[in-house]
Amino acid sequence: MVKKRLIFTLLYNDGGFMLSRNFRLQRAGNIEWLKTNYDFKNIAFTIDELIILDVSRNERNIKRFCDHIKLIGEECFIPISAGGGITSPEHAKAILNSGADKLVVNSALYNKQDFIRELVSIYGSQCIIGSVDVKKQKNDFEIYIDNGSVKIELPLSEHIEHIISLGIGEIYINSMDKDGTGHGYMFDLLIKLNNITNVPIIIAGGAGNWHHLIDGLQHDIVDAVATANLFNFIGNGFPNARTQLLNSEINLAQWESKGFIELKNSLKRHVSS
Repeated sequence: MVKKRLIFTLLYNDGGFMLSRNFRLQRAGNIEWLKTNYDFKNIAFTIDELIILDVSRNERNIKRFCDHIKLIGEECFIPISAGGGITSPEHAKAILNSGADKLVVNSALYNKQDFIRELVSIYGSQCIIGSVDVKKQKNDFEIYIDNGSVKIELPLSEHIEHIISLGIGEIYINSMDKDGTGHGYMFDLLIKLNNITNVPIIIAGGAGNWHHLIDGLQHDIVDAVATANLFNFIGNGFPNARTQLLNSEINLAQWESKGFIELKNSLKRHVSS
């Protein structure tokens, strides 16, 4: 059975890392702040993958973004996926050369489809994650591109079917309504994805604690859960969350650092007392 995954998403903007609530950004800190508050050498044993997204609202500085991917990669020995405004083969290559293992594409799934096919032909489906941002509207969902600023007039199910036909390897689907709220995932979304069986699904938007992560991973069609909530998972947040997921018999991979073992034993002692 394929293991399920816990993913940490970092939102990057012009040299800093951001909090997002319903796609409104607030700066949390720079790379040094990130290193101070997250021990990536230990976090590498408690998350399965890191996603770094350039959500810059102004003109993107690709080199600066790639430099930050490199700096994080030096600290964190787990798979890294990265993206944000990828529009050319050169841009994609720069991100992969900076240490990313996969590319995350969003707007180009709608307005540069030949380019997506080109990326798939060069790097393979397993290297391309299709990101979809949605808002709930009555009994359906609207799709947004360009950092959530432009709505596209296409049904969600049709858009999903089409981007799968482009050859992408995974779908990262993010609820703009739930984004940054910490109130849990938008599970109504999963009804729209029920017929997808051949492409892994990552859900994002709304996770604020380990209970939400468990709720997400217990759904059969969910292969991974992602959170970009910087403060709710700070410090021992991820080691604690992974311990709780494993205790709930979620089918996760197990790698144990010294710090993770110490924390797990501490939690066991706390529960038994």
